[in-house]
Amino acid sequence: MSTGGDLFSKCYKFEDAKKLQAMGLYPYFRPITASTGNNVVTAGKRQVMIGSNNYLGLTHDRRVMEAAQDAIDKYGTGCTGSRFLNGNLDLHEQLEARLAAFVGKEAALCFSTGFFVNQGTLGALVGRADVIYSDRENHASIVEGTRVALGDTIRFKHNDLEDLERVLKNTREKYDGALIIADGVFSMSGDILNLPGMIDLGKKYNCKIYVDDAHSLGVLGPRGEGTGHHFGNHQDIDLVMGTFSKSFASIGGFIAGTSDVVHYIKHKARPFMFSAAMSPASTATVLKCLDIMETEPEHLRSLTDNAAYMSKNLRSMGFNTLNSRTPIIPLLIGDDATAFAMTQKLCEEGVFVTPVVRPAVPEGCSLIRTSYMASHTKEDLDYALEHLEKIGREFGVLGSAETTERLNRIALENFGAHSIQ
Repeated sequence: MSTGGDLFSKCYKFEDAKKLQAMGLYPYFRPITASTGNNVVTAGKRQVMIGSNNYLGLTHDRRVMEAAQDAIDKYGTGCTGSRFLNGNLDLHEQLEARLAAFVGKEAALCFSTGFFVNQGTLGALVGRADVIYSDRENHASIVEGTRVALGDTIRFKHNDLEDLERVLKNTREKYDGALIIADGVFSMSGDILNLPGMIDLGKKYNCKIYVDDAHSLGVLGPRGEGTGHHFGNHQDIDLVMGTFSKSFASIGGFIAGTSDVVHYIKHKARPFMFSAAMSPASTATVLKCLDIMETEPEHLRSLTDNAAYMSKNLRSMGFNTLNSRTPIIPLLIGDDATAFAMTQKLCEEGVFVTPVVRPAVPEGCSLIRTSYMASHTKEDLDYALEHLEKIGREFGVLGSAETTERLNRIALENFGAHSIQ
C-alpha cells in the first residue's frame, strides 16, 4: 500500500546554494572570527565592513558593553521564561517607558525579536473582516505577519501613492478595519517612505497607519527618533515598530502606540506571549544606546556625513545607487551571477559586502547592498571606494554608457521614477 511521498524530497533536489558553493561564489554564512565593528576578520583576512546595520557604530562602544555585563552580573544570562510568567524584569518596563517617550507614543511593548513584533502585532490586530494595505518592498517580517493575520492583504506598488489610492478607492468599502503598513526606510533600496502622502490617504479612507522603523531609528529624525520625526508628523502615525539589532546594537524589537492598543497586543500577540523574554544583557544594551542617542548627537551627524560622502563618490564613479539618501546605499547590478562574483572578489580584496537577489528584490534587479556607520573612518571609506571602483570596472558595471542606460531602465521599471539619479 502506498503511503505517499517523501516529505524531504524537496530538500534532496535543492541545488541552488550547492552550485554557488561548488563555484566558490557562495556569499552567505561567512564565519566572522573577530570584529571591531568597522572591520571584521573572515577566513583569516581583515575586511572593511560595509554590509552591517550597525548604523551608529555602538556595538563596540565600551559603555554599552559594560552595561550588558552589569546586567548579567545582576540578573544572570537569561530570563528563562515569557514576560507573562517569570521573565518580566524591571529593565523591560524601564525600556518600554523610555522607548514610548522617545518615539512620541503613550506606550510600548518589547518582543524578543523584531520579526516577532510584526508577526505578533499584525496577527493580533487584523481580523477576518479587516484588510492590510502593504507596500510591495516591505520587509519579510511584515510579509509573514500578513500571512498570519486573518484578514486580507492587498499590496500596492512600492512607495507609489497613486497606486495606493487606486486600490483604496476600489476595495476599502469592502472591509471593516484597515491598516496601511510600510517600512520607514526600505531595507534593500534605502528608499525613504513618502509618509506625509500615506498619512493623508489614511485619513481620507479611514485607515490606521503602521510604520516599520527598523532602519529609521538612529538614522532619521533630529535624534534618530525615526520617520515620523523626520517629517514632523509622528503624532499622525498610529503604530511605530522598531528593532534593536541595528542602531541599538542588540536584538529584539518593540511596538509603540496608544496605551489601549499596546495593552491589547500585550495580551493577544502569540509571539510575545509564548516566547522567552529579551535577555537582561540585550535589554540593558538598548537602554544604554538610548542614553547615547538622546545625549550625543555627534553619532548621528557622523553617520549622515559618512553616508553623504559615500553616496557622492559612488554616484560620481557611475554606480546606480537607486538615488538613496540614507546610509543604505545599494549598487544596482541586475545580473545575479555578476552580483555573486563581484561580492566574492570584493571579499578577497578586503571589503565585506552582501549581494541581494530574488526574492528580496524583483527578478533581474540584483544589488550589492552597502551600508555605513557613524564609526567608519575616512580611511575605511576610501579603502572601500578604491576597491568598489576597481571591481566595478573589472566586471563592466562601470565605464559603459550602454550598461548605465540598461540599469537606469531597470531602476525605473522596478523601483520607480524617484530611483533615477
